[in-house]
Amino acid sequence: MTTVPTSDAGLRTHAPEGPRAEAPKQPSTPKFILYAEGPEYGRSLRQLTLWVHHVLLPVYGREVTSQAPWCSRWWEHPEAVAQLHGLWLAWAELSDTASESGMTGPAGWHRDYLNPTMQILRDPAGPFAGCKPGSHRSKQAPPVDLVDPFAPPPQPPGKD
Repeated sequence: MTTVPTSDAGLRTHAPEGPRAEAPKQPSTPKFILYAEGPEYGRSLRQLTLWVHHVLLPVYGREVTSQAPWCSRWWEHPEAVAQLHGLWLAWAELSDTASESGMTGPAGWHRDYLNPTMQILRDPAGPFAGCKPGSHRSKQAPPVDLVDPFAPPPQPPGKD
């Protein structure tokens, strides 16, 4: 789990001494997965997969039914990836009882994040609609007009 400092207390305020001394590195806050691309997306998805497969599903994974679907290839559903990544980020922050969330962080995570997210994911009309155990079905995105309704109007030819 990555912790993010909430203040700069205890950090050096002067230049490090000596030829090999380096300033202390600050842990970076993870980027939301929908903003990641290429290798960064792959690393984020790998970390998320480890958490989903080794924490979330063993503890909170319930039986798959037609009224509570789950796709064994959940990473191929962009909505599920986004929902689960948000859930994981909240878990990373709220499961640390030594953090600002304190002793009530885990209870708040269950109430405010886990239960609503799992209800959305496991809804019969949710991202896994059409998937059955051992059978993945890609979901079709709704069509979108190619015309941008908020773009500036096109200029007549010859008027630049």
